[in-house]
Amino acid sequence: MSIDWPAVHAEAEAILRDYLRIDTTNPPGNESAAARFLGGILEAEGIATEYAEPQPGRALVHARLRGDGSRRPLLLGNHTDVVPVEEEYWTVPAFAGEVRDGRIYGRGAIDMKGCGVMQLIAVLLAHRARLPLRRDLVFLAVPDEEAGSRWGMRWVIEQRPDLVDAEYALNEGSLPREVSGRRLFPIAVNEKFGSAIRLVAVGRPGHGSFVHEDNSMVRLARALVRLAEWDRGITFTPETQTYVARLAEAGLMPAAADAGALHATIRERRGLLPMFTNTLNVTMVRAGVKSNVLPARSEATLDCRLLPGESRETWRRAVEAVVDDAQIAVELANPDAPEPPPATPWNTELFAAIESSARSAFEDAVVVPSMTIGATDNRYLRAAGVIAYSFVPGIYSPEELASFHGNDEFITVENLRLGCELTYDIVRRMCT
Repeated sequence: MSIDWPAVHAEAEAILRDYLRIDTTNPPGNESAAARFLGGILEAEGIATEYAEPQPGRALVHARLRGDGSRRPLLLGNHTDVVPVEEEYWTVPAFAGEVRDGRIYGRGAIDMKGCGVMQLIAVLLAHRARLPLRRDLVFLAVPDEEAGSRWGMRWVIEQRPDLVDAEYALNEGSLPREVSGRRLFPIAVNEKFGSAIRLVAVGRPGHGSFVHEDNSMVRLARALVRLAEWDRGITFTPETQTYVARLAEAGLMPAAADAGALHATIRERRGLLPMFTNTLNVTMVRAGVKSNVLPARSEATLDCRLLPGESRETWRRAVEAVVDDAQIAVELANPDAPEPPPATPWNTELFAAIESSARSAFEDAVVVPSMTIGATDNRYLRAAGVIAYSFVPGIYSPEELASFHGNDEFITVENLRLGCELTYDIVRRMCT
Protein backbone atom coordinates (compact mmCIF):
# COMPACT_ATOMS: atom_id res chain seq x y z
CA MET A 1 0.00 0.00 0.00
CA SER A 2 1.30 3.45 -0.93
CA ILE A 3 0.98 5.81 2.00
CA ASP A 4 -0.38 9.31 1.40
CA TRP A 5 1.93 10.94 3.92
CA PRO A 6 0.51 14.49 3.64
CA ALA A 7 -2.92 13.07 4.57
CA VAL A 8 -1.40 11.05 7.42
CA HIS A 9 0.45 14.13 8.68
CA ALA A 10 -2.79 16.12 8.74
CA GLU A 11 -4.54 13.26 10.54
CA ALA A 12 -1.79 13.04 13.17
CA GLU A 13 -1.86 16.79 13.80
CA ALA A 14 -5.63 16.78 14.23
CA ILE A 15 -5.47 13.84 16.64
CA LEU A 16 -2.72 15.41 18.72
CA ARG A 17 -4.50 18.74 18.99
CA ASP A 18 -7.66 17.04 20.21
CA TYR A 19 -5.63 14.85 22.57
CA LEU A 20 -3.91 17.88 24.10
CA ARG A 21 -7.32 19.37 24.89
CA ILE A 22 -7.99 16.50 27.31
CA ASP A 23 -6.67 17.68 30.68
CA THR A 24 -4.94 14.70 32.29
CA THR A 25 -2.92 16.62 34.87
CA ASN A 26 -1.56 14.23 37.49
CA PRO A 27 -2.62 14.58 40.22
CA PRO A 28 -5.45 13.72 39.95
CA GLY A 29 -5.00 12.21 36.48
CA ASN A 30 -8.52 11.57 35.17
CA GLU A 31 -6.92 9.67 32.30
CA SER A 32 -10.00 7.64 31.38
CA ALA A 33 -11.14 10.32 28.94
CA ALA A 34 -7.77 10.10 27.17
CA ALA A 35 -7.89 6.29 27.08
CA ARG A 36 -11.40 6.37 25.58
CA PHE A 37 -10.31 9.00 23.05
CA LEU A 38 -7.38 6.90 21.79
CA GLY A 39 -9.38 3.70 22.01
CA GLY A 40 -12.23 5.22 20.04
CA ILE A 41 -9.88 5.92 17.13
CA LEU A 42 -8.63 2.34 17.20
CA GLU A 43 -12.13 0.89 17.49
CA ALA A 44 -13.35 2.97 14.54
CA GLU A 45 -10.73 1.16 12.42
CA GLY A 46 -11.94 -2.26 13.58
CA ILE A 47 -8.88 -2.90 15.77
CA ALA A 48 -9.47 -5.09 18.84
CA THR A 49 -9.31 -2.73 21.83
CA GLU A 50 -9.52 -3.33 25.58
CA TYR A 51 -9.78 -1.03 28.59
CA ALA A 52 -8.86 -1.59 32.23
CA GLU A 53 -9.32 0.80 35.15
CA PRO A 54 -6.75 0.41 37.96
CA GLN A 55 -8.59 3.18 39.83
CA PRO A 56 -11.88 4.95 39.14
CA GLY A 57 -11.38 7.48 36.37
CA ARG A 58 -7.88 6.19 35.55
CA ALA A 59 -8.24 3.81 32.64
CA LEU A 60 -5.63 2.36 30.31
CA VAL A 61 -6.21 1.30 26.72
CA HIS A 62 -4.69 -1.76 25.05
CA ALA A 63 -4.91 -2.79 21.40
CA ARG A 64 -3.30 -5.59 19.45
CA LEU A 65 -2.72 -6.40 15.79
CA ARG A 66 -2.17 -10.14 15.49
CA GLY A 67 0.89 -11.50 13.74
CA ASP A 68 1.60 -15.03 12.56
CA GLY A 69 3.28 -15.90 15.86
CA SER A 70 6.71 -16.62 14.40
CA ARG A 71 8.16 -13.84 16.54
CA ARG A 72 7.18 -12.55 19.97
CA PRO A 73 5.31 -9.19 20.19
CA LEU A 74 6.55 -5.63 19.88
CA LEU A 75 4.97 -3.26 22.42
CA LEU A 76 4.49 0.46 21.75
CA GLY A 77 4.08 1.96 25.22
CA ASN A 78 3.13 5.49 26.24
CA HIS A 79 1.48 7.34 29.11
CA THR A 80 -1.56 9.60 29.01
CA ASP A 81 -1.02 11.73 32.13
CA VAL A 82 0.86 15.04 32.24
CA VAL A 83 2.56 17.14 34.90
CA PRO A 84 0.81 20.18 36.42
CA VAL A 85 0.80 23.61 34.79
CA GLU A 86 1.50 27.05 36.24
CA GLU A 87 -0.76 28.82 33.77
CA GLU A 88 0.30 32.33 34.78
CA TYR A 89 3.71 31.61 33.22
CA TRP A 90 2.37 30.29 29.91
CA THR A 91 1.89 32.61 26.94
CA VAL A 92 -0.44 30.13 25.19
CA PRO A 93 -3.34 28.14 26.65
CA ALA A 94 -1.99 24.93 28.15
CA PHE A 95 -4.89 22.73 27.07
CA ALA A 96 -6.03 24.22 23.77
CA GLY A 97 -3.77 22.39 21.31
CA GLU A 98 -2.95 25.62 19.50
CA VAL A 99 -0.65 25.73 16.48
CA ARG A 100 1.57 28.78 16.10
CA ASP A 101 4.51 29.23 13.76
CA GLY A 102 4.88 25.51 13.12
CA ARG A 103 4.65 24.54 16.78
CA ILE A 104 1.88 22.55 18.45
CA TYR A 105 1.57 23.87 22.01
CA GLY A 106 0.10 22.13 25.02
CA ARG A 107 0.97 20.32 28.21
CA GLY A 108 2.01 16.86 27.10
CA ALA A 109 3.01 17.86 23.57
CA ILE A 110 6.52 16.46 24.03
CA ASP A 111 5.93 14.46 27.24
CA MET A 112 4.46 12.31 25.89
CA LYS A 113 1.22 12.73 23.99
CA GLY A 114 3.10 13.56 20.81
CA CYS A 115 4.94 10.24 20.98
CA GLY A 116 1.68 8.47 21.81
CA VAL A 117 0.17 9.81 18.58
CA MET A 118 3.23 8.66 16.60
CA GLN A 119 2.71 5.16 17.98
CA LEU A 120 -1.04 5.29 17.35
CA ILE A 121 -0.49 6.30 13.73
CA ALA A 122 1.98 3.41 13.26
CA VAL A 123 -0.66 0.94 14.45
CA LEU A 124 -3.34 2.49 12.23
CA LEU A 125 -1.08 2.36 9.17
CA ALA A 126 0.00 -1.21 9.85
CA HIS A 127 -3.67 -2.18 10.06
CA ARG A 128 -4.70 -0.26 6.94
CA ALA A 129 -1.79 -1.64 4.93
CA ARG A 130 -2.54 -5.16 6.13
CA LEU A 131 1.14 -5.67 6.82
CA PRO A 132 2.06 -9.38 6.97
CA LEU A 133 3.08 -9.27 10.62
CA ARG A 134 5.46 -11.88 11.98
CA ARG A 135 4.85 -10.64 15.51
CA ASP A 136 1.90 -9.07 17.32
CA LEU A 137 1.99 -5.29 17.38
CA VAL A 138 0.70 -4.01 20.72
CA PHE A 139 -0.37 -0.48 21.64
CA LEU A 140 -0.59 0.33 25.36
CA ALA A 141 -1.41 3.77 26.79
CA VAL A 142 -1.30 3.86 30.59
CA PRO A 143 -2.05 6.40 33.34
CA ASP A 144 0.00 7.63 36.30
CA GLU A 145 3.55 7.61 34.92
CA GLU A 146 4.22 11.13 36.17
CA ALA A 147 3.50 10.11 39.77
CA GLY A 148 5.42 6.86 39.91
CA SER A 149 3.22 4.49 37.85
CA ARG A 150 1.47 2.89 40.83
CA TRP A 151 -1.82 2.95 38.91
CA GLY A 152 -0.21 2.59 35.52
CA MET A 153 2.62 0.37 34.31
CA ARG A 154 3.39 -0.98 37.77
CA TRP A 155 -0.27 -2.04 38.13
CA VAL A 156 -0.16 -3.67 34.70
CA ILE A 157 2.94 -5.69 35.60
CA GLU A 158 1.37 -6.83 38.88
CA GLN A 159 -2.25 -7.37 37.79
CA ARG A 160 -2.31 -7.77 33.99
CA PRO A 161 1.11 -9.02 32.87
CA ASP A 162 -0.55 -10.52 29.78
CA LEU A 163 -0.85 -7.00 28.37
CA VAL A 164 2.95 -6.59 28.30
CA ASP A 165 3.96 -10.12 27.32
CA ALA A 166 6.37 -8.94 24.63
CA GLU A 167 9.92 -9.45 23.45
CA TYR A 168 10.58 -5.78 22.73
CA ALA A 169 9.13 -2.43 23.74
CA LEU A 170 9.50 1.19 22.71
CA ASN A 171 8.69 3.97 25.15
CA GLU A 172 9.70 7.54 25.97
CA GLY A 173 13.08 8.81 27.10
CA SER A 174 15.66 9.63 24.44
CA LEU A 175 15.07 12.38 21.89
CA PRO A 176 17.38 12.83 18.88
CA ARG A 177 18.97 16.22 18.27
CA GLU A 178 21.56 17.97 16.14
CA VAL A 179 25.11 18.18 17.50
CA SER A 180 27.82 20.08 15.62
CA GLY A 181 25.92 19.70 12.38
CA ARG A 182 25.38 15.94 12.79
CA ARG A 183 22.08 14.26 13.68
CA LEU A 184 22.52 12.31 16.90
CA PHE A 185 20.13 9.44 17.64
CA PRO A 186 20.60 8.24 21.24
CA ILE A 187 18.67 5.07 22.08
CA ALA A 188 18.36 4.66 25.84
CA VAL A 189 18.90 0.99 26.63
CA ASN A 190 19.11 1.59 30.36
CA GLU A 191 18.24 4.20 32.96
CA LYS A 192 19.40 5.44 36.32
CA PHE A 193 17.41 4.50 39.38
CA GLY A 194 16.35 6.39 42.45
CA SER A 195 17.87 5.89 45.89
CA ALA A 196 16.75 8.80 48.04
CA ILE A 197 18.71 9.38 51.24
CA ARG A 198 17.46 10.85 54.50
CA LEU A 199 19.79 12.61 56.94
CA VAL A 200 18.60 12.97 60.54
CA ALA A 201 20.49 15.10 63.04
CA VAL A 202 19.42 15.11 66.69
CA GLY A 203 20.69 17.80 69.03
CA ARG A 204 19.87 19.36 72.37
CA PRO A 205 16.89 21.75 72.22
CA GLY A 206 17.01 24.98 74.15
CA HIS A 207 16.03 28.63 74.33
CA GLY A 208 17.11 30.77 71.40
CA SER A 209 18.55 33.45 73.67
CA PHE A 210 21.46 31.31 74.92
CA VAL A 211 24.75 30.38 73.26
CA HIS A 212 24.54 26.79 72.02
CA GLU A 213 27.15 24.43 70.62
CA ASP A 214 24.82 21.57 69.70
CA ASN A 215 22.30 22.88 67.20
CA SER A 216 20.95 19.98 65.11
CA MET A 217 20.19 22.33 62.21
CA VAL A 218 23.75 23.66 62.07
CA ARG A 219 25.13 20.13 62.26
CA LEU A 220 22.86 19.08 59.39
CA ALA A 221 23.80 22.15 57.33
CA ARG A 222 27.50 21.34 57.61
CA ALA A 223 26.84 17.82 56.40
CA LEU A 224 24.82 19.10 53.44
CA VAL A 225 27.64 21.44 52.41
CA ARG A 226 30.12 18.55 52.52
CA LEU A 227 27.85 16.51 50.28
CA ALA A 228 27.33 19.42 47.88
CA GLU A 229 31.10 19.79 47.51
CA TRP A 230 31.69 16.05 47.06
CA ASP A 231 33.28 15.21 43.71
CA ARG A 232 31.89 11.80 42.84
CA GLY A 233 34.08 11.38 39.77
CA ILE A 234 33.30 10.09 36.29
CA THR A 235 32.13 6.50 35.90
CA PHE A 236 31.70 4.65 32.62
CA THR A 237 29.09 1.93 32.22
CA PRO A 238 29.07 -0.44 29.22
CA GLU A 239 26.50 1.69 27.40
CA THR A 240 28.29 4.99 28.03
CA GLN A 241 31.61 3.47 26.95
CA THR A 242 30.04 2.65 23.60
CA TYR A 243 28.29 6.04 23.57
CA VAL A 244 31.64 7.83 23.90
CA ALA A 245 33.37 5.57 21.38
CA ARG A 246 30.77 6.15 18.68
CA LEU A 247 30.66 9.91 19.27
CA ALA A 248 34.46 10.05 19.16
CA GLU A 249 34.43 8.13 15.89
CA ALA A 250 32.03 10.74 14.49
CA GLY A 251 34.25 13.57 15.72
CA LEU A 252 31.68 14.79 18.26
CA MET A 253 33.59 14.01 21.45
CA PRO A 254 37.19 13.40 22.55
CA ALA A 255 38.29 9.77 22.48
CA ALA A 256 38.61 7.72 25.67
CA ALA A 257 42.38 7.75 25.25
CA ASP A 258 42.37 11.52 25.87
CA ALA A 259 40.91 11.19 29.35
CA GLY A 260 41.53 14.79 30.38
CA ALA A 261 39.69 16.29 27.41
CA LEU A 262 36.93 13.70 27.60
CA HIS A 263 36.26 14.28 31.30
CA ALA A 264 36.30 18.05 30.79
CA THR A 265 33.77 17.74 27.96
CA ILE A 266 31.48 15.57 30.08
CA ARG A 267 31.65 17.94 33.06
CA GLU A 268 30.89 21.07 31.06
CA ARG A 269 27.68 19.67 29.57
CA ARG A 270 24.85 19.86 32.08
CA GLY A 271 22.70 17.31 30.28
CA LEU A 272 25.56 14.87 29.78
CA LEU A 273 27.25 14.69 33.18
CA PRO A 274 24.40 12.78 34.93
CA MET A 275 25.00 9.85 32.56
CA PHE A 276 28.46 9.46 34.08
CA THR A 277 27.98 10.02 37.80
CA ASN A 278 25.60 9.41 40.66
CA THR A 279 23.65 12.61 41.30
CA LEU A 280 22.68 14.01 44.67
CA ASN A 281 20.44 17.02 45.33
CA VAL A 282 18.93 18.33 48.54
CA THR A 283 15.20 18.66 47.90
CA MET A 284 13.55 18.86 51.33
CA VAL A 285 14.66 20.16 54.74
CA ARG A 286 12.53 20.04 57.87
CA ALA A 287 13.44 21.46 61.28
CA GLY A 288 12.12 23.56 64.11
CA VAL A 289 8.79 24.24 65.79
CA LYS A 290 9.20 27.88 66.87
CA SER A 291 11.51 30.80 66.13
CA ASN A 292 12.99 30.95 69.64
CA VAL A 293 13.44 27.20 70.21
CA LEU A 294 16.43 25.21 68.97
CA PRO A 295 15.22 22.16 67.00
CA ALA A 296 15.78 18.83 68.68
CA ARG A 297 15.60 17.11 65.28
CA SER A 298 16.59 18.36 61.84
CA GLU A 299 16.03 16.27 58.76
CA ALA A 300 16.91 16.52 55.07
CA THR A 301 15.92 14.40 52.09
CA LEU A 302 18.24 14.05 49.13
CA ASP A 303 17.08 13.00 45.67
CA CYS A 304 19.76 10.59 44.46
CA ARG A 305 19.90 8.92 41.05
CA LEU A 306 22.35 6.05 40.72
CA LEU A 307 24.07 4.56 37.71
CA PRO A 308 23.05 1.06 36.60
CA GLY A 309 24.99 -1.58 38.47
CA GLU A 310 25.26 0.43 41.67
CA SER A 311 23.99 -0.85 45.03
CA ARG A 312 21.70 1.25 47.23
CA GLU A 313 23.46 0.10 50.40
CA THR A 314 26.92 0.79 48.98
CA TRP A 315 25.70 4.26 48.04
CA ARG A 316 24.30 4.86 51.54
CA ARG A 317 27.66 3.95 53.07
CA ALA A 318 29.48 6.29 50.68
CA VAL A 319 27.19 9.17 51.69
CA GLU A 320 27.69 8.29 55.34
CA ALA A 321 31.46 8.43 54.92
CA VAL A 322 31.26 11.94 53.43
CA VAL A 323 28.86 13.14 56.14
CA ASP A 324 31.41 11.86 58.67
CA ASP A 325 29.31 12.69 61.72
CA ALA A 326 28.29 9.97 64.16
CA GLN A 327 25.42 12.15 65.38
CA ILE A 328 23.76 12.19 61.96
CA ALA A 329 21.87 9.11 60.86
CA VAL A 330 22.14 8.36 57.15
CA GLU A 331 19.17 6.27 56.01
CA LEU A 332 17.67 4.97 52.80
CA ALA A 333 14.43 6.91 52.41
CA ASN A 334 12.81 3.94 50.62
CA PRO A 335 14.56 0.87 52.05
CA ASP A 336 12.07 -1.58 50.58
CA ALA A 337 12.45 -0.36 46.98
CA PRO A 338 13.34 -3.21 44.62
CA GLU A 339 16.81 -3.35 43.17
CA PRO A 340 16.96 -2.24 39.53
CA PRO A 341 16.73 -4.82 36.73
CA PRO A 342 19.86 -6.05 34.94
CA ALA A 343 21.26 -4.07 32.04
CA THR A 344 19.45 -4.29 28.71
CA PRO A 345 21.46 -5.48 25.68
CA TRP A 346 21.72 -3.33 22.58
CA ASN A 347 23.02 -5.89 20.08
CA THR A 348 19.39 -6.67 19.28
CA GLU A 349 16.98 -6.72 16.37
CA LEU A 350 15.16 -3.63 17.68
CA PHE A 351 18.33 -1.57 18.06
CA ALA A 352 19.35 -2.57 14.52
CA ALA A 353 15.90 -1.62 13.19
CA ILE A 354 16.04 1.82 14.78
CA GLU A 355 19.58 2.33 13.52
CA SER A 356 18.64 1.30 9.97
CA SER A 357 15.57 3.52 10.02
CA ALA A 358 17.54 6.55 11.25
CA ARG A 359 20.24 6.09 8.63
CA SER A 360 17.73 5.59 5.85
CA ALA A 361 16.28 8.99 6.74
CA PHE A 362 19.60 10.74 7.44
CA GLU A 363 22.82 9.45 5.91
CA ASP A 364 24.89 11.27 8.53
CA ALA A 365 22.94 9.87 11.50
CA VAL A 366 25.06 8.94 14.51
CA VAL A 367 23.22 6.19 16.41
CA VAL A 368 24.42 5.42 19.94
CA PRO A 369 23.27 3.40 22.95
CA SER A 370 22.46 5.80 25.75
CA MET A 371 21.00 6.07 29.23
CA THR A 372 17.91 7.85 30.56
CA ILE A 373 18.82 9.98 33.58
CA GLY A 374 15.21 10.11 34.80
CA ALA A 375 12.70 7.37 35.50
CA THR A 376 10.37 5.93 32.86
CA ASP A 377 7.91 3.05 32.66
CA ASN A 378 10.66 1.04 31.01
CA ARG A 379 12.07 0.17 34.43
CA TYR A 380 9.01 -2.01 35.06
CA LEU A 381 9.12 -3.57 31.60
CA ARG A 382 12.79 -4.44 31.92
CA ALA A 383 12.20 -6.01 35.33
CA ALA A 384 9.54 -8.17 33.66
CA GLY A 385 12.05 -9.40 31.08
CA VAL A 386 11.09 -7.14 28.17
CA ILE A 387 13.90 -5.60 26.11
CA ALA A 388 12.68 -2.01 26.40
CA TYR A 389 14.24 1.02 24.76
CA SER A 390 13.54 4.71 25.23
CA PHE A 391 13.34 6.50 21.89
CA VAL A 392 11.10 9.19 20.39
CA PRO A 393 11.87 9.84 16.70
CA GLY A 394 12.46 13.40 15.49
CA ILE A 395 15.22 15.99 15.50
CA TYR A 396 14.49 18.13 18.53
CA SER A 397 15.77 21.66 19.02
CA PRO A 398 17.17 22.94 22.34
CA GLU A 399 14.01 25.06 22.74
CA GLU A 400 11.82 22.00 22.23
CA LEU A 401 13.80 19.96 24.74
CA ALA A 402 13.70 22.82 27.26
CA SER A 403 9.90 22.81 27.16
CA PHE A 404 9.86 19.28 28.61
CA HIS A 405 7.94 19.78 31.92
CA GLY A 406 8.37 23.50 31.28
CA ASN A 407 6.23 26.47 30.33
CA ASP A 408 4.82 26.73 26.79
CA GLU A 409 5.55 23.06 26.10
CA PHE A 410 5.49 22.27 22.38
CA ILE A 411 6.44 19.89 19.62
CA THR A 412 7.04 21.15 16.10
CA VAL A 413 4.73 20.05 13.31
CA GLU A 414 7.87 18.91 11.49
CA ASN A 415 8.92 16.59 14.31
CA LEU A 416 5.44 15.14 14.67
CA ARG A 417 5.49 14.31 10.97
CA LEU A 418 9.01 12.88 11.04
CA GLY A 419 8.19 10.92 14.19
CA CYS A 420 5.15 9.32 12.56
CA GLU A 421 7.15 8.27 9.52
CA LEU A 422 10.08 6.85 11.47
CA THR A 423 7.92 5.06 14.04
CA TYR A 424 6.01 3.34 11.24
CA ASP A 425 9.26 2.47 9.49
CA ILE A 426 10.67 0.90 12.67
CA VAL A 427 7.45 -1.09 13.14
CA ARG A 428 7.57 -2.27 9.53
CA ARG A 429 11.20 -3.38 9.87
CA MET A 430 10.53 -5.16 13.18
CA CYS A 431 7.23 -6.84 12.43
CA THR A 432 7.30 -7.89 8.77
